[in-house]
Amino acid sequence: MIRIEHIGMTYDKGRVVALQDVNLEVNKGEIFGLIGPDGAGKTTLFRILTTLLLPEKGQAWVNNYDVVKDYKAIRNSVGYMPGKFSLYQDLTIEENLNFFATVFGTTIAENYDLIKDIYVQIEPFKNRRAGKLSGGMKQKLALCCALIHKPDVLFLDEPTTGVDVVSRKEFWDMLKSLRKEGITILVSTPYMDEATLCDRIALIQKGSILSVDTPEGIVHSFSGQLYAVHGQGTYHLLQATRGYEGVASCFAFGDALHATFKPGAQGPALQAYLQSKGHSDARVDPIKPGIEDCFIQLLNQ
Repeated sequence: MIRIEHIGMTYDKGRVVALQDVNLEVNKGEIFGLIGPDGAGKTTLFRILTTLLLPEKGQAWVNNYDVVKDYKAIRNSVGYMPGKFSLYQDLTIEENLNFFATVFGTTIAENYDLIKDIYVQIEPFKNRRAGKLSGGMKQKLALCCALIHKPDVLFLDEPTTGVDVVSRKEFWDMLKSLRKEGITILVSTPYMDEATLCDRIALIQKGSILSVDTPEGIVHSFSGQLYAVHGQGTYHLLQATRGYEGVASCFAFGDALHATFKPGAQGPALQAYLQSKGHSDARVDPIKPGIEDCFIQLLNQ
């Protein structure tokens, strides 16, 4: 449904590289996640695929339509939910939805079955202005407006940023239901925990794709054994761990450190070293890596 070949894009007269030689394919009916931090190039790629930006290099197709030559056909066959809430703040929920349905030559009634499970959650407030809605309700309204014309492909650019944990879970449950309708979903997010909810993911940083695979495949590709280092005084513990000759990498993860070793080095030796440096409560245990650990390892490579 989406094919990207050697897409490149720069800003500020070429001084800022947004995308460089991006190659990607998204299959029909899958939830595909574009995972990366702010400034990685996610939004630029979305704007190219939704025909809002012309790529400087390469080609891309959405639903077999060329993003440059067939922009009108693409705009009629995709739904786009940008990262920033962009609906009309002074219109009510019902007025916003009616407006977008009219733009695409349809009605709420015609595609109500598609949005029903989402819309029923905000329908009791249908006469409330969009600007007065909570973050979670704005999210649901924006998704309804993106779906009202029954698109073949749905683009969601960081849809859960700034939304509470409960609303994030509800949103992903809604996406799984939409997949059953045969809609192809491309979603970008800076949250590594959301990567595991996708069928496949692409890790992106500084405009380059680092890896493309299933979440399980990404995790299995982690090289070496990962260890968690626990102890009080995280900052001093981090400095001491990085000072150990056998440590290859070490980063803070919440209330622990995640470390890898050079060939020949082992966890018990590090634990003894840290205790000799005054960290008497230091503990080093082997753990399984997560998506974020794999992302950091790919960056270092």
